[in-house]
Amino acid sequence: MTGARGGLAVAALALALLVGCSKAAGRQPEPDQAAGGAAAAHGFRSVRSYQGTPVPVRIDIPKIHVTSSLDRLGRAADGTVEVPSDWQVAGWYAPGPRPGDPGSAVILGHVDSKSGPAVFYRLRELDRGDEIRVARADGSTVRFIVERTQQYPKDRFPTDEVYYPTLTPALRLVTCGGAFDPTAGQYRSNIIVFATLRP
Repeated sequence: MTGARGGLAVAALALALLVGCSKAAGRQPEPDQAAGGAAAAHGFRSVRSYQGTPVPVRIDIPKIHVTSSLDRLGRAADGTVEVPSDWQVAGWYAPGPRPGDPGSAVILGHVDSKSGPAVFYRLRELDRGDEIRVARADGSTVRFIVERTQQYPKDRFPTDEVYYPTLTPALRLVTCGGAFDPTAGQYRSNIIVFATLRP
C-alpha cells in the first residue's frame, strides 16, 4: 500500500513537471525578445548558400608597372613551394589562403632570368603605402597596402611571418634578391613585401 502511494506521488510529480515544461515552452515571447530573435535570424546565412572567395587571376602593382596573370602553385617534390614556370608570370600559392580571406595569401615571382629582368624585378622598390591589386575570377578586385619591404638571407627565411595564419587578410609577395651566388646559381636572399587589406 505504501509502495502504491509512493508510486502515485512520483507519477503526480512527473505530471506536474511535464505540465510546467509545456506551459513554459508554449509561452509567447515578450515583444522585444521576439524582435531580437527576428533580427538575429535575418542575418543568418545557411552554409548551403555559402560562396567561397573567388580564386585570384591577376596582380597589378601600379608603382612598379607590374601586370601579370597568376599561375596556381603547389608544392614541389621535395616539399618546398613551387616557383612559377614562366619568368614573366607570378604565381599564387594555392594551398594557402585566397587573397581577401583571413590569413596570409602568398604570391611568388622571379626577379630575373638569363635573358633579363623578370616579373618581380622591381619588387624591392615598394614602400609603405603603395597599393597592390589582386583581380579575382568573379571580376572583383581586392586591394592591399604595403606595410614594409624587407630582405632576408635564404637560410633565415621568416617562414612564420610569411605563411603563419593571421586573423585578418594579408598578402605576401616573394622574390629573390641580394647578392648572386654563381656557384649555387641562385641569389642568396629573398625580398618580401608585407601588405594588409586596404580599409
